[in-house]
Amino acid sequence: MSQKKKFLLRIDPKLYEALEGWAADEFRSVNTHIEFLLREAVRKAGRLPLHTRVKKEGEEEME
Repeated sequence: MSQKKKFLLRIDPKLYEALEGWAADEFRSVNTHIEFLLREAVRKAGRLPLHTRVKKEGEEEME
């Protein structure tokens, strides 16, 4: 399994609270939910490289 890139994210407290509630509604951690939202935005914008297969939630990673 590949390592995930770590980075610091500064975010407005009100936005964080909204994300925290949304993540809880989806049974995700805030970190996982932010990654999910970013992945969806990148996919919808057509910015995800074609050779990159993004694992869907609950799916086993295939090598």
